[in-house]
Amino acid sequence: MLTVLALTLALSAQAAPASKAEQTGTCLTCHGDKALEVKLPSGETRSLFVDLDAFQKSVHGDKLTCVDCHNDITDVPHEARPFKTLREFSLAYYENCKRCHFANYTKTLDSVHFASVARGDTSAPLCVDCHGSHAVALPDKPRSRISATCARCHSGVSATYARSVHGKGLLEAHNEDVPTCSDCHRSHDVGGPATADWRARTPQLCVGCHGDEQLMSKYGLSAAVGRTYLADFHGMTAAVRRAEKDAEVSVVARCTDCHGVHDITKTDDPDSPVVKANLVKTCQKCHGEATANFPAAWLSHYEPSWRTAPLVYAVQLAYKIFIPFMIGGLVLQILLHLWRVVVNR
Repeated sequence: MLTVLALTLALSAQAAPASKAEQTGTCLTCHGDKALEVKLPSGETRSLFVDLDAFQKSVHGDKLTCVDCHNDITDVPHEARPFKTLREFSLAYYENCKRCHFANYTKTLDSVHFASVARGDTSAPLCVDCHGSHAVALPDKPRSRISATCARCHSGVSATYARSVHGKGLLEAHNEDVPTCSDCHRSHDVGGPATADWRARTPQLCVGCHGDEQLMSKYGLSAAVGRTYLADFHGMTAAVRRAEKDAEVSVVARCTDCHGVHDITKTDDPDSPVVKANLVKTCQKCHGEATANFPAAWLSHYEPSWRTAPLVYAVQLAYKIFIPFMIGGLVLQILLHLWRVVVNR
């Protein structure tokens, strides 16, 4: 009995791959023709050719067959699909991805892309617009592919990013430590810079890399930027306003207000908005009456020391000594007073 069962299971395991190959082969009887296409009522033309080699090399090649995604096809040959435009064609199969990728699909429902789809924007991206359809590859191999994918729709932003310190590091130096689009905007639940919630989280986004001591030491950069930002007026105000959900959050200066967004440069670059020669103009974006001396009141991201800000450091040190001394003296006075009251009884 066990031998028969083992033989049955073995034959089933051998039959499964052949069955997949047969299913794919049946579809490619027609869809293996490079000239196969359909002209839609919109005047657009859709190629119906499927490159078997590209599909087999894709992440789905050894897992899925055609009907796993095109599960509405039950007959061969099948009836023509009643699509009027290319966009209708993509939308018809858009939700099929959630059968396997449900977690990522649900994240897209909170994205700015889905919000655009919901209001009827025909240019808003769907799964296949970013990942492809038959030749689906790993989205971050190489890592620069993420930027190239986003550039299909956001060409202007991509060109600006390519000139930034992050873009040059990724695209020219092939440095995989620098952030790409999805590190800041996320991949499926894509956040837009126009939303108050996304702006409120920008310091945390930047600190994700710039607060990593091991990573920053690799490039000779300070990992104290997040700590020093939260210690100054801008950071404290930003933290308070983020906690107050209904508060206006667009007024407070955050990392991107001073350093830029996609056009971030090195802090010693002549075109950097935070280099000393340009700093007044940067401050004047919020403080219209700022004079040449105005930036001198800000410590940048330096922590006070005898070398960087001796006066501020001396005052802080004095307070660290003076305040405990005063409080300690007050506590001692109270204890002595209580002791005298008890003794006099």
